[in-house]
Amino acid sequence: MDVARAPQKKTGRNAMIAGGVLLVVVVTIVLARLKPAAPTVEGATLYQDSVRRGDMVRDVRGPGSLVPEHITWISARANARVDKLVAESGQSIKLGDILLETSNPDQQIQALNAEQALSAAQAGLVTLTTQLHTQNLSQEGVVATTNTQFVQAKQDAMAADTLLAKKLISPFDYNNKKALADELTQRLRIAKEQLALMRSTVDSQISVQRQQVNRLKDIAKFQEDILASLVVRSPDTGVLQDLTLQPGQWVTSGTVLAKVVQPGKLKAQLRIPETQAKDVQIGQKASVDTRNGIIPGHVSRKDPSSVAGTVLVDVALDGPLPAGAVPDLSVDGTIVIEQLKNVLFTGRPASGAGTGPVGIFKVVENGSAAIRVQVLLGRSSVNLVEIVRGLNVGDKVILSDMSQWDNVERVRLK
Repeated sequence: MDVARAPQKKTGRNAMIAGGVLLVVVVTIVLARLKPAAPTVEGATLYQDSVRRGDMVRDVRGPGSLVPEHITWISARANARVDKLVAESGQSIKLGDILLETSNPDQQIQALNAEQALSAAQAGLVTLTTQLHTQNLSQEGVVATTNTQFVQAKQDAMAADTLLAKKLISPFDYNNKKALADELTQRLRIAKEQLALMRSTVDSQISVQRQQVNRLKDIAKFQEDILASLVVRSPDTGVLQDLTLQPGQWVTSGTVLAKVVQPGKLKAQLRIPETQAKDVQIGQKASVDTRNGIIPGHVSRKDPSSVAGTVLVDVALDGPLPAGAVPDLSVDGTIVIEQLKNVLFTGRPASGAGTGPVGIFKVVENGSAAIRVQVLLGRSSVNLVEIVRGLNVGDKVILSDMSQWDNVERVRLK
């Protein structure tokens, strides 16, 4: 006979299940709150530097080239065809040496026309001078003749007065003699005024013609100079450069033919980034690396505008040129802006080198890790930057580009 049993309680089993579920929930929450593991970076590939305190030289650097201090450009004064090359680029020349010969028949015709116009004006001046003097002499003769007639008529009139009083002359003849005397008085006055007027205008007429001659003389001289310039001569002593013309080539007026430089008098032209050039001033000390020696110098000129993100700065060289220093030689220049006393500084990071706050990784845990810290940067130099706050003396920082780790605050170093 079967015996009925009471059902067993499942309290212990349910508690185990509930505990397991709770454990899973807790582990899930904890894992969700855990931060992802710090990425690992190869420490040997990173450039590190330590923070230190002391004097910091603030400078800027830029590439450039050596250029002559004095350049004389040679340009064509007229359209011409190159006939003959007498000198070549790189050749040492003296003042007045023939460099090349050119020709232009039209220019020869212009010079001849100018000479012809000058000759005609000079002949006109001679003719005008002769004519005016002849007219003056003729008028002086008229004045003399009129004066003689006037004197005779005046004497006849005086005699007529006496004869009329004695009734030895008729009133008709008397009146004629008086009228003739009056007429000759007027004619003599007019003749003298004409002579005075002619004399007063002689100099002005001759002066006008002489000025015309002088103008044509200047034009002829100009045309002669243009014609003479077809034989191109050196305007200075030095080394000829950039003469690339060939016989038969046609050049127009104003075309640069070549240049003459003094190779022993060079300066450096540096291209300084416009963000750094704002602090460059005339007179600041500089050094120029020619890769065969470093030459001291000073800033002598600064362009007022920038081109392609750079400002052109001229550096006058204060030291002797090393061997091999020639025009157009590529150089690197460094300009000393100022020297900062007793400041906190480190190497210039690859990113965020400007003034202001920037995130920099500081090495911690004996070099096994690095954490991001906010650092306020001050004045910067080519390789150094001032630390305003955020770091202390002795701290090691990573200067390499860490932009790929911008989304993490900590990295592991191995």
